[in-house]
Amino acid sequence: MSKPDLRARSPWSALNDVKQVEIFPLKEKKVDTEMIIPGSKSVTNRALIIAALAKGTSELSGILRSDDSYWCIDTLRKLGISVEVDGDKVKMEGCDGDWPNKQPELYIGAAGTIARFLPGALAASDTGNFLVEASRRMSERPVKPLMDALETLGAEIEYLDKEGFYPLRIHANGLTGGRVDISGKISSQFISGLLLAGTYAKKPLEVHIPDYIVQHAYVKITLELMKDFGVDATYTDSLDHMTVPVKGYEGQTLSLEADASTASYFMALAAVTNGRVRINNLTMDTNQPDIYMTDVYEKMGCTVIRTDDYIEVQGPKQLKGGFDISMKEMSDQTLTLAAIAPFADGPLTLTEVEHIRHHESDRIHAICTELQKLGIQVEEYQDGLKVYPGTPAGTTLHSYDDHRVAMSLSLIGTKVPGVIIEDPGCVSKTCPNYYELLKQAGVETIFS
Repeated sequence: MSKPDLRARSPWSALNDVKQVEIFPLKEKKVDTEMIIPGSKSVTNRALIIAALAKGTSELSGILRSDDSYWCIDTLRKLGISVEVDGDKVKMEGCDGDWPNKQPELYIGAAGTIARFLPGALAASDTGNFLVEASRRMSERPVKPLMDALETLGAEIEYLDKEGFYPLRIHANGLTGGRVDISGKISSQFISGLLLAGTYAKKPLEVHIPDYIVQHAYVKITLELMKDFGVDATYTDSLDHMTVPVKGYEGQTLSLEADASTASYFMALAAVTNGRVRINNLTMDTNQPDIYMTDVYEKMGCTVIRTDDYIEVQGPKQLKGGFDISMKEMSDQTLTLAAIAPFADGPLTLTEVEHIRHHESDRIHAICTELQKLGIQVEEYQDGLKVYPGTPAGTTLHSYDDHRVAMSLSLIGTKVPGVIIEDPGCVSKTCPNYYELLKQAGVETIFS
């Protein structure tokens, strides 16, 4: 079993000294609550890096205070960027594409977003020698397709251990621009990493996708944020060809939206407990793909209310199952759905998510292993899994130092006595106050 990589935990994390948490089932009362969800991880780190590259001052409100965003801000400061943080607000003086510190040693923790978004931004500088280290698990996740693309554009990448993986050194020579081909089937973040930096190339950057993109919506989030900062890229409807103009970003004042991925856990809480949860700072007006989990919960028998001000989910007496669903565009929620699937009236088959085997853990194998510990029948496939209805028996479950494993499995404890999650502190990667939010919803927890 993997031990937590505590170096990747930041000063914004919580529960680092906690070995486990026991979740207690709701008894007679139902979940009936309204809540405010923390800011979007996906939007936060994109906005932080764009604001750092931009010319002038940017003020961002609603940032997510998590390990990933802490390491992003720490990295930008080490690159010489002035960053003031006040709660969930950030004020930043951008560098206009020219990092003040040319020879920093950077540590990015376990943040896949920084690992994919930062290299292009560094390589776009005319000069610089940037050492970048990552967490143990992030250093096992391949980044070669992105680095190969950057080398095509003029960057010089030096691998310090294993080729295609962190740690590495980026020798910046500026980016030439022009056409570059990159696969989208491993991670859409590789594509975003090129797009974010492209406006600082010497000529327009043309990004061509020869196969397919696993999650189109996250590329659209990148393109929309670039537009917010004054860079209007052109692209085909299928996003197989995108062109970024040579222009540069302008500092902006932006309010960032709530995290639809985090919100989905609490929608699932309502779904699985026959309760009601209203999210007061999230609407369907977002490019975050996990917002469409509302459709999935509806298909499972929930009542979903969508307004211009909030989203509310009301759970049914009996969850419906008996269907197959591609989770390709909402892959982060595969584990959430797998965790509540045993309580449905028919099996759920979740497919097209082979790429999540290469995230913070092998997520497909992790969730199958832990559901089987609970006595649930599961079939594991290369690209997904099938979960059968059953009656879970409480036991101690491993979190694999993976925030999504821990948050998903915790939902089972709201229905089943005796569910204990090891290393709950791993949730700090994206939602350090996850267990506080559960408590506010009426779920009892005990840490030890």
